[in-house]
Amino acid sequence: MPPAPAIRLRGAVKRYGPITAVAGLNLDVPTGTCVGLLGPNGAGKSTTMRLLTAQAIADEGEIEVLGRTLPGDSKAARAFMGVVPQQDNLDEALTVEQNLLVFTYLYRVARAERKPAIERALQLAKLTDRRASKVDELSGGMRRRLLIARALVHRPQLLLLDEPTVGLDPQVRQELWALIGALRAEGVSMLMSTHYIEEAARLADTVTIMAEGRAVAAGAPRELVTKHAGRDAVEVYGPPPRLAEVEAHAHARGWAVRRTGTSVSILGAEALDGDLPEGERRAANLEDVFVLLTGEEIE
Repeated sequence: MPPAPAIRLRGAVKRYGPITAVAGLNLDVPTGTCVGLLGPNGAGKSTTMRLLTAQAIADEGEIEVLGRTLPGDSKAARAFMGVVPQQDNLDEALTVEQNLLVFTYLYRVARAERKPAIERALQLAKLTDRRASKVDELSGGMRRRLLIARALVHRPQLLLLDEPTVGLDPQVRQELWALIGALRAEGVSMLMSTHYIEEAARLADTVTIMAEGRAVAAGAPRELVTKHAGRDAVEVYGPPPRLAEVEAHAHARGWAVRRTGTSVSILGAEALDGDLPEGERRAANLEDVFVLLTGEEIE
């Protein structure tokens, strides 16, 4: 029998007054996998993360984390969970090593295991040579790596990453991708909300796309592309009147089309007839799927 999923949500609902932030969400994170949570602002990604840490309590539905039912067993679940928040909440009055030490106490790491746990976390995050640095002396990328190291100091079974690379430049983002990829290879279960399509496509075993508090699609990135966008796309560039003409032509024939500010992409082009407009042929991708299903551009 396969192990129970690290995360299981069924019909989860969270309302804030008249606003329904999560609207009947079903979500699974199989043990030992990384699931990417994609969606535009307001889709319910951060609220979902709050439900999983019991910072918010669901109004309806079932939530299980590491075999424990929330919110009743949330304290037991959190003991085996690491959380990397979207907002940097490091203690700037402490050094790198002291920040990690505090969390060994919070997670009740045994006294004899604290030093090895800190050393392992420092090595994973490549911060060994900055152990004595105050947090306010670190770059943005180092601070994000420290947030991840802090979440790993007690060897969690599950890691929640809420926009782990938000606001970072591409080079630093690549460094964090390498760290997350190494954890994935170790078999740590992960749920990662992100605004970056490439991040989800590169790191996640499966992706769940959210819109208006619901999951509108879920599956392996390549499978989602094949199902919703096909193999090829024809991308047409030109002035706005030309793009409007191409878009109208595509809609009249029932073709899947993606409009951006500078181009129109006709999806599933490999299956269409010879009436296609001239344009640049390219492979369909996960961003095409995201825009097609949510109507939103993503960073």
